[in-house]
Amino acid sequence: MPVTARSAANTNSPAPAATPMMAQYWSLKDKAGDCLLFYRMGDFFELFFDDAKAAAATLDIALTSRGEHDGQPVAMCGVPVHAAESYLARLIRAGHRVAIAEQIETPAEAKARGGSKALVARDIVRFVTAGTLTEESLLEGRSANRLAALAQIGSDGDVAIAAADISTGRFEVVAVRSEQVDAELARLAPSELLLSESAEELPISSARQIVRRPPADFSSTSAQKRLETFFGVQTLDGFGQFGRGEIAAMGALVAYLDHVGTGGPTFLQPPLRHLASGRMAIDAATRESLELVRTMAGARDGSLLGTIDRTVTAAGARLLADDLASPLTDKDAILDRLDLVDGLARDSLWRGELRAALRALPDAGRALGRLVAGRGGPRDLAQLRDALGGARLLRERLARRPDLPPLLMRLLPGLDGHGTLVDELSRALIETPPVDAAQGGYVAEGYDHALDALRETARDGRKAIAALEADYRDRTGIASLKIRHNGVLGYHVEVPAKHADALMAPESGFTHRQTLAGVVRFNSADLHEAASRVTQAGVHAIAAEAAHLELLTDAAIARREAIAASCDVLARIDVAAALADHAMSHNWCRPDLADTPCLDVTGGRHPVVEAALAKSGERFVPNDVSLSTSDRLWLVTGPNMGGKSTFLRQNALIVVLAQAGGFVPAASAKLGLVDRLFSRVGASDNLARGRSTFMVEMVETAAILAQATPQSFVILDEVGRGTSTYDGLALAWSVVEAVHEVNKCRCLFATHYHELTRLAETLGALSLHHVRAREWQGDLVLLHELAEGPADRSYGLAVARLAGVPAGVVKRAEAVLAKLEAGREKTGGLAAGLDDLPLFAATLAEAPAAAKDALREALAGIDPDALAPREALDTLYALKRLIADES
Repeated sequence: MPVTARSAANTNSPAPAATPMMAQYWSLKDKAGDCLLFYRMGDFFELFFDDAKAAAATLDIALTSRGEHDGQPVAMCGVPVHAAESYLARLIRAGHRVAIAEQIETPAEAKARGGSKALVARDIVRFVTAGTLTEESLLEGRSANRLAALAQIGSDGDVAIAAADISTGRFEVVAVRSEQVDAELARLAPSELLLSESAEELPISSARQIVRRPPADFSSTSAQKRLETFFGVQTLDGFGQFGRGEIAAMGALVAYLDHVGTGGPTFLQPPLRHLASGRMAIDAATRESLELVRTMAGARDGSLLGTIDRTVTAAGARLLADDLASPLTDKDAILDRLDLVDGLARDSLWRGELRAALRALPDAGRALGRLVAGRGGPRDLAQLRDALGGARLLRERLARRPDLPPLLMRLLPGLDGHGTLVDELSRALIETPPVDAAQGGYVAEGYDHALDALRETARDGRKAIAALEADYRDRTGIASLKIRHNGVLGYHVEVPAKHADALMAPESGFTHRQTLAGVVRFNSADLHEAASRVTQAGVHAIAAEAAHLELLTDAAIARREAIAASCDVLARIDVAAALADHAMSHNWCRPDLADTPCLDVTGGRHPVVEAALAKSGERFVPNDVSLSTSDRLWLVTGPNMGGKSTFLRQNALIVVLAQAGGFVPAASAKLGLVDRLFSRVGASDNLARGRSTFMVEMVETAAILAQATPQSFVILDEVGRGTSTYDGLALAWSVVEAVHEVNKCRCLFATHYHELTRLAETLGALSLHHVRAREWQGDLVLLHELAEGPADRSYGLAVARLAGVPAGVVKRAEAVLAKLEAGREKTGGLAAGLDDLPLFAATLAEAPAAAKDALREALAGIDPDALAPREALDTLYALKRLIADES
């Protein structure tokens, strides 16, 4: 379930006699709304009242109190400013949002403004929320972090969803039907979802945090103006033709970014408009069942993505996750990707060189995002320099290679055009600049002669101070005398306390500054003069470097769209090379795409299960499948643990991999494009929404029956097992008929109801298959092989014995089973009489119309405004008689 954006609301209100500081705090807290307020006080961010209680509980830090408010102690806790990011990360993961209130003037400026008792001015400079992070320490490098906004379009059921990853600037929008919303959000997996405060409730389970925003943010008229201003254009037509809902969703997202950034810059590329039909539709339940990019426990390891990811760049890893989450339905686009993977797969030397070059490149996309947001530094500029310089060399190397795949030929120009910027950054920056720009030292020698002169002055001054230290030792005879520096006193002389008396005398030339335990500190005229030269030169040098940093940052930002495009090209090359590398090392094949609905796989394997078995030295048993128009529904029977679920899932994963543009785990594979993929496998409940295991199963089955088309692929496992035998068999029977007669899609249906095998006699496109098993000297041997025909039995007791069920229980079960089977032979068993059922189509035709509700019809025919008082009374009596007659 998604978490609604929250923090502990402060129910207190400012006391009439609040101090100036608390009055300022309450003003900022009102501005922060439902966010925790980080209130800067010196070297700490302090939290008060309910904010402090919530933060202390989440962060496991001490909760203290300070003063009183309304007669009660004021709860308080704090975190150091220099370590704030680690605390912010924990708060964001816990579902909180944080407002950062910084000091926006120095104490000296406050004193000049309002006297010695003036309060330092503070203001909220930023809101930190799950969907708007840019800091490297707060993000997963190999995972996208999206903010999404959902806008409902009128009353016709259409919905638009805009999504952005502001750490890289990627911005997209799509319009879908209301029933597709959860599936689309499951694909995007936004960290934060924006909804209008007036929006209707929608079945949303795929957003970690939901934030309600003012309806005005979702107005398409104001949104269009907001977007035009943001992108600096007079019309959005140059980006595509957007509907009102799409504009509303994009505008709401931009409005929120402006709010959380308090008007600061944000990096968004021009929006990409996607069509829902351009991607394979995969609902949230299917994604969870197939564990495409995360396991059911939420881990990356153990998922399809975690198993096959061999990308060597963070951007490549993020793109691969998007590809697996959004398989294509455009045949030409899929073939372009397959051609690129194929070309890299055939030439291992070329692939190795390419991957080695990519591995050396930093994550320039996120570095660019930090620079645009004003949170970057010299290290980010160096990452751009190294990434774009490496891209230029890669472009030159690839341009010399003949017969490049068509997609790569089209991508290569996207790596051009950065030569001037790269050369400038190369001349300006040292090899490895510091993360913190405050202390300078990142501009290279020789880039600015005036800066070099300032540095030389500072160096000469430090040499003079070192010489002065030696001179003072000689003059005083104190060998332990040292000249030190700190941020409060600056340069000063320090001696052990036992030698302090010699420097206290007026004729010594030293002035006492500070006495500490064990040491005493002094100043002198010579030291002050030398220190002033060093300090002034250092201050001017840092200012000069800051000016260069600003100019270099502006130069990079001016090329932000071209840089982002180059990052996308590098990521696409990385994904193709990684898929090719994995395919070659695991003996995967290139899939063929057909124009008719089919799925013909020879030697198919489950990539995740195969990888797990390989770690223990075991071999995965491959299996074939052949679905076509005339044989589109396979009914698969066999024992538990025999491999039915694995077989179903592996074919679904083969479809996903193929339409994502990758090779597949099989000896050969051919498939017609799948428009929608559905998986109903395994047992789970959703107690938070009041749904039992069987209710969840029926909801998912209902969605499949309502949405699957002849171009869809469906895997169904054990439908009906969550209820009584008779109910379950009846449901499973009817579902198989519906899939065959109505949906007419490709389907693998696994079951333990052997009675269903009789359907092969009446359903022409259904065929029977089973996973093989044998009993040998009382033990069950699971062969994990698929064969034609139905299974002879379920081997349930043998599986129970394998699982360690006590022998007495198994023996008793054998006796009960013998009695049940004897009864079935006499009566014909559960399936007796099923042969006489009418066909499914006939059942639909003969279904009785819904019973009429006479009371509702009578009420619908009444016009209250047209009734006289007497007529109204007569009508009321007539309605009461109608109720009496029905009862």
